[in-house]
Amino acid sequence: MKVKIKDKKEFDTVKTFRDIKEKISKDIIGMNITEFNAYLEKRNVKSIVKK
Repeated sequence: MKVKIKDKKEFDTVKTFRDIKEKISKDIIGMNITEFNAYLEKRNVKSIVKK
């Protein structure tokens, strides 16, 4: 029986995505819609919420 040895990942996509998602959640908690739209604008993200 052959056993595959897994190489250590140089970049973990899932961990990175979760870290980014967690940071955004902490940044926007408690914001109203105006503050949220300003947050998106500052980061050059198109808002999906109509003003």
